[in-house]
Amino acid sequence: MDLAARIDAALPQTQCTRCGYPDCASYAQAIASGEAAINQCPPGGAEGVVRLAAITGLAVLPLSAEHGVEGPRTVAFIDEAWCIGCTLCIKACPTDAIVGSHKRMHTVIEPYCTGCELCIPVCPVDCIQLETVSGSATGWAAWSAPLAQQARQRYQQHRQRVPLEDAEEDPAEAMGEQVGSATDTTTSGANAADARKAAIAAAMERARQRREQNPR
Repeated sequence: MDLAARIDAALPQTQCTRCGYPDCASYAQAIASGEAAINQCPPGGAEGVVRLAAITGLAVLPLSAEHGVEGPRTVAFIDEAWCIGCTLCIKACPTDAIVGSHKRMHTVIEPYCTGCELCIPVCPVDCIQLETVSGSATGWAAWSAPLAQQARQRYQQHRQRVPLEDAEEDPAEAMGEQVGSATDTTTSGANAADARKAAIAAAMERARQRREQNPR
């Protein structure tokens, strides 16, 4: 097994991108080539840095504050009463832990969620929240090798279905594509952008009305 593969095998496989790279394998390759430090993985925490130091022969470093802090394991939950069915969280999830369809409510399959948080910023109605599921345990103490292996396998399957370059599309444009079908607009350029904004606004207004009818 080459160095990059050994490093990748020691990462928690949350695919959260907090390290500054698009996935765990890319971060592992960057470490192996000397382009990245071994302390950029918040989910792995301090123990993760120690593991990477043992593999690479590099000195143990404090976890990089620039990339985040070590914390407990979290799982995303969707408030279905607020969800507008835009599917953006489904596209963002690296382990296909969210199920649903266009204009239908979505839900998270808890055992498959890595707590990567990638679904949160793309949600236009802020209906996703994280809940701690590991108590006070953090880093690798809150994670496990079986969970990492499961996450790696699901991510590989996801990448076969959704190439990495497709996953990096602009969320606002994606939202427009999803809810834009609510309009018959076929214009381009500025008119198309205005139509997307209008469609998003309409979807959010429907969500607001739903919240008023069904408060949390």
